[in-house]
Formats: sequence, C-alpha cells, structure tokens
Amino acid sequence: MKRSGHKSQITGASTAGVLITLGIIYGDIGTSPLYVMRAIIHGADTISELFILGGLSLVVWTLTLQTTIKYITITLRADNKGEGGIFALFALIRKRAKWAFILAMIGGCTLLSDGVITPAITIVSAVEGLIIVNPRIPVVPIALAIITFLFFIQKYGTKIVGHSFGPIMLVWFTMLGTLGLMQIFRYPMVLKALNPYYGYYFLTHYSEGFLLLGAVFLCTTGADALYSDLGHCGLKNIRISWGYVKTTLLMNYFGQGAWILINADHVNEWTNPFFAIMPSWFLMFGIGIATVAAIIASQAMITGSFTLISEAISLNFWPKIKINYPTNIKGQMYISSINWILYFCCVFVVLFFQKSANMEAAYGLTINITMLMTTLLLSIYMYYKKVPVYLIGLFLSVYLFIEGAFLVANLNKFIYGGWFTFMLGSLLFLVMYVWFSGRKIKNSFIEFAKIENYTEIITELHADESIPKCATNLVFLTKANKVTDVETKIIYSMLNKQPKRADVYWLLHVDILDEPHVLEYKITHLIPNIMIKVDFRIGFKVQPRVNLFFHQVIEEMSRNNEIDLISRYSSLRKFHITSDFRFIVIDRIQNYDFDFPPREQFIMDMYAVFKKFGISEVRALGLDTSNVTIETVPIYVDKEIPGLMTPDEPPRHR
Repeated sequence: MKRSGHKSQITGASTAGVLITLGIIYGDIGTSPLYVMRAIIHGADTISELFILGGLSLVVWTLTLQTTIKYITITLRADNKGEGGIFALFALIRKRAKWAFILAMIGGCTLLSDGVITPAITIVSAVEGLIIVNPRIPVVPIALAIITFLFFIQKYGTKIVGHSFGPIMLVWFTMLGTLGLMQIFRYPMVLKALNPYYGYYFLTHYSEGFLLLGAVFLCTTGADALYSDLGHCGLKNIRISWGYVKTTLLMNYFGQGAWILINADHVNEWTNPFFAIMPSWFLMFGIGIATVAAIIASQAMITGSFTLISEAISLNFWPKIKINYPTNIKGQMYISSINWILYFCCVFVVLFFQKSANMEAAYGLTINITMLMTTLLLSIYMYYKKVPVYLIGLFLSVYLFIEGAFLVANLNKFIYGGWFTFMLGSLLFLVMYVWFSGRKIKNSFIEFAKIENYTEIITELHADESIPKCATNLVFLTKANKVTDVETKIIYSMLNKQPKRADVYWLLHVDILDEPHVLEYKITHLIPNIMIKVDFRIGFKVQPRVNLFFHQVIEEMSRNNEIDLISRYSSLRKFHITSDFRFIVIDRIQNYDFDFPPREQFIMDMYAVFKKFGISEVRALGLDTSNVTIETVPIYVDKEIPGLMTPDEPPRHR
C-alpha cells in the first residue's frame, strides 16, 4: 500500500479490449432476441404487416434512444475516475445532494431485483428450443440443473471459463446477424421498419399497442450494464463494440420479423421466431450456443450483483457481510449470502412461472425504475457540472416521457408477475434505507472533543505504573475526520470505564471517498512517542481491509524508524520479540431507559435485527479476535460523561 495510489484500467481501444467487452457486458441485452419478438406477437390480436413493422420500429428506436443516445453517448460520460454504475454516479453528487441517496437506493435495489429474472428467463428460453426437436423434453429440470451448477461454481471463481466469454459472445452475435440477414434477403421490405412512422402507427392504431411497450422494453434491458461495467472495459471499447452488437441485434430482429410476415399463417402461441429462423440442420448447434450465451448473461448478472452489494457496503447502504476473493483477478469477488439468495429466488421464478413466456410479465418493470433513477441522478450531475439548464430540461423532458411511457405499460404486468420483482426490490430497499438511516441516527449522537485538552492526562496515564498495562500498543477505531479531534466515547473508555495504560495509543480512522480506487494513508503523531493517528483514505470500490492495511503501515513505519516494534518487556526485548497489539472496538447500544421518537425507534429496532444477519465489525475489518476487546456504551453516553467536559472546550457534534 502506498501513501497515494491509482487504479489502472482499460482506457484505450484495442482488439483484445473489444473482445473482453463483448464477453463482460453484453450478455443481458445480447440475449434479448430470445424472447422480445415472441412477446410482441403473443400480445397481438391479429398479425399484420403494419403490426410487425410497427413493433420492429419501436425496437429500433428504443435501442437507439435508450441505449445508444442515453447510455452510450450521454451517461458513459458521467464516469467517476473511470468507473460507472448508479452508485458511482451517486458518489459523484452525494456531497452536494445528500438527499439523492433515496434515488440511488431505489435504482440499486430495482437493478438487483430485476437481475434475479435474467438467469431464469434467458436459460429457460434457450432450453425451450429443445421442444422444437422433442416436445416431451423436460425444460424445467434441465434449466434448474444449469442454474444450480452456475451458482454452485461461483465460490471457485470464473477465471478459467471467463477467458472464453469474449470469443463465445463474438460467435453469438455473428450468429444473430447471419441468421437475421438470411431472412431479410427473403423479405427485404421488412427494413421499412427503420422509419419511425411505423412505430407511431403501432401505438395509435392498435388497441393493444401501448400496452405492448412493455414487451418492446425488453430489448433494452441490460443497457444499465454498459454503464455499470465502464471501469472494467473502458469508454472507447464499449462504444466501438456497441456498433457491432447493435447491428447484429437489429439484423436478427428484422430477420425474425421477416420470418413472421412470410409465415404469418403458421404462427401460434408456441412459436418462438428466434429458433424458427434457424435451418433445421443448424438447430441443435443454435440451441447450444444460445444456452451458453444465456449462461454468460447470467454470470454477468451474478458478478454485477456482487459488485453492487460491495459498493453498497462501502457507502453504508448494506450491513457488513463476508466477501471472498476466489481468484487473483482484480475485482472478482464472491459473496456467499447474496449468491444463495439469488439462487433460491431464481429457482422460485423457474418453478413458479414454468415457461419463459410467463416470466416476461415479471421482467422489465423494476429495471424501468432503475433507468428512471439513473435519469434523475444524471440530471443532478449535469446541473452540478454546469451544463446549460435548457439542455438538462430537454434531456429530462425526453427521457422522463419515454421511460414514463414504458413504466405505465410495464405496470400492466404487475398482477401477472411484476409483483415479484417489485416485492423483492421493496424488501431490498427496506434493508438499505433502515441500515443507512440507523447508522445516521447513531452517528448523530457522536460527540467530539479536542485531543489537546487530554494530552496531559494521557501522558500521565501512560507513565502511571500503578495501573496494570493493558497492552503495549492499544488501538482504537475512531470516526473523527479532523486530526485534532477524538470521540468522547474513546476518552471515556481510556480514562473512565477502566483506565487503560499502554506504551503507544493508536487511533485508526477510515474515510470512504467518493472516488472509486483511492488507497492512501496519512500518519500524525498527536503526542510524541505516545499517541499516533493513522487516517486511511479508501475509495468506495476498495474493500476496507483495515487490519491488513494497518499492518502494512506499521511495518513501513518500522523500516523508516518512526516506531519501535520490538516488545517493551525486557525479558522479551532481548530476544527481539515483536510487541503486542490490542484493538478496542466500541459498540454503541440503546439503553432500555432511553426511547427515540416512534419513527426512529422503528428504524433502530429494524437496524438491530439486520445487524444480526451481518458480520461483526471485528470480522469485517479482518481483526484477530484473540486481540480484540469489544466494549459497549449507551448510545447517548457521549452527551453525558462526567469529568470529560472541559471549561474551554465542550464536546461537539460531528
């Protein structure tokens, strides 16, 4: 660890970078052809040329307006030191617009909840292609077996198979374009759908047209992944690869439309034009590559969920939970609890809905809300970046109208399956809101005092041999941002609760920054040879492994002769035994004789429940439990500690 640092990333365009990008971020949007046109035709009263051309036109302009213009052209510019995603966007504005945490939470929760559907609908859609070969194929058991295997291998990492994602997705998109082009040659008039008039006609002349916007919207689910994975792939690689991806997607959609118009009399409720456009000799290979592409899309969703939760923990939106790093690939992580929650939710979706056509009703509603939240956060960001107000107004007018229309159409899905992702998203939001608000309530009771007012007392305590030595090095975790301050609860623990004599007192402070990949530290000698403060400045995408960082700091200080790491006990010192460290973790709890107002009391009660499901601060920081003392103090003790207030400097709120 260095006193300052930066993160390297893929910034320049390259063939390898484009290939990696294909494998990382296009799984979800790239597998949409499996079900989009099927969803549109299954919602039709009658199939006509104008109906198909209208549906295709809406797909074309949805991909253009939502994905190309909003995300590729505009949103990707709102990067946080090269990183993207809704939490990265929030981190850019949270100091100026603290209230925007609500928008970030809603967007993050709905993104997670809708992601549960991705493995289910894509894998089931791909496996359903086998029904064309043999109608008695047991789709559900096969899909469940694939999903179970996918989630089971997460704890081992995806290093080996991950290298193949890019080439496989290149084959997938090439296949999409080729199959579509073959049908376009048979019915070239389908290209008239490029004219937006047909989309307008679709919405105004068909009674079911507006409601079918919910089906059209499925073509752009996954656009958010382009932004979330900005840091992994780089802006140039995403923009270059999107040109190829969009072209092949549109060719496939047009090809499916052409096949439908040629075979309109043979279309029924079982028809999936995606598989219908495949030659019979190619069908099994097509089903195989579709299944692999579905697995890659699902893997991207799972990995994205781990990253999202990790960022939520750093932003204090989620309880601390255990995070593992199964491989040495930068950024790859495994969160067991989230993995199995996602798994059981996916299994429920498959068992409950049985067919991918039924899952379409549950898909899209909450991701629509995510896109709305991104639009609002992006407009706030643009305002603080001094973008002209008229341009912000134009941006909001266009995209609130478009996404609002999609939302109204998607709300029609609520009773048919949208309730599931909405309910899941609401539960996730409850956890985030309670955790964030609970911490905020607890922190509002923190009081600080000037360290200089206690310098003499601490110095005398350090030298008082009548008090048993607590440890050679006594380490307190502090929330004081100012180097001159210390929490009164630490002074209370050090002097009042049980006087703690030590040779060196350490104060560790962790500041989670709005930037993603900073890892810096600063050392301040508060009382020479007696009290030292270490301030860590950690980006919100960096895991705060404080125990590891602290050991690196003290080793570097020892090499620089800033501290003496050899034991102060004479019997041990002559053998050059390393000195001992003891950590003091102070947890503030609510006293039974102290009540909050009803709303805050509800939040604190729920906060206590959620805290039981997370890991302790000791485990979260990676501390050796044999060297940690956990103390509890009343949540309001900072306000009423006899003997701590000094006449010239009363304790102050944070």
